[in-house]
Amino acid sequence: MRIPPVVRRKALAAGHRAWIERLPALVRTIERQWSIVVGPTCPGGTEAYVARVLTEDGRAILKLMPPTDAAAHEITTLRLADGDGCARLLRADLEHGAMLLERLGAPLADLDLPIDRRREILADAAARLWRPATGCGLPTGAEKGRLLAEYIVSAWEAQGRPCAEATVAHAVDCAERRAAAHDEERARLVHGDVHAQNALARGEEFALIDPDGLLAEPEYDLGVILREDPAEGDPHEPARALAARMGLDATATWEWAVAERVSTGLVCVAARVSPAGEHLLATADRIAARPELRDLAA
Repeated sequence: MRIPPVVRRKALAAGHRAWIERLPALVRTIERQWSIVVGPTCPGGTEAYVARVLTEDGRAILKLMPPTDAAAHEITTLRLADGDGCARLLRADLEHGAMLLERLGAPLADLDLPIDRRREILADAAARLWRPATGCGLPTGAEKGRLLAEYIVSAWEAQGRPCAEATVAHAVDCAERRAAAHDEERARLVHGDVHAQNALARGEEFALIDPDGLLAEPEYDLGVILREDPAEGDPHEPARALAARMGLDATATWEWAVAERVSTGLVCVAARVSPAGEHLLATADRIAARPELRDLAA
């Protein structure tokens, strides 16, 4: 078995050395328990070991994560979604952070589509997931906003201040505003990491994989979709257009995008995922440096 280098680096950075060391034995254990045959490692994974497998009924995907809250949240989200907008969860073992998932097709990122169309496909997939899920135990949008603000400050210092101080202040302000705006009545089950590598073909539609799982305003997912947008032109326009298409609030969408762009850039820098991290932070710097761009124009 081959553990992708970025998976190994992220696991080690998060303190999961023991999980990396016992991963080959864990794969053999899951093979026996679930009567599957584990095949080639899937490309593109960053947070987990993912491989194609053969089952008694056909083909599937095995995903193994460190048995942390992240694994529990993903399993909970997939169970609640029940294949609607997300990959179907066929089997799970939380103790081992193990999931058996339906095998989907090629990622949206492989298609040469205009960026506007790509955003629409991602938003439509996310919207199929959105539903009330009170009491499911997932983190709330208020918690997520506070965690983003705290992480941005601490990671910025830990990584040697790789973007401007004004950029950090702007992102923290946006995250704190979204945390304060959390409304339990509007909160829905949201995916939390909607991007083109996480959207795989299922017939004529796309289904999402690797959910983080939150109870938050749906605008959070739109903000994640927009976090990788370049700053050329009017960076506010995609937030307005996508929010209008989905019947949601443009300001909330923009603020989540700002906070997610900086936090994801810092995550990539810490994991040495280059040049993605540098590009995200450079875009955030350009926006924060211009007062007319910091907040969504009326």
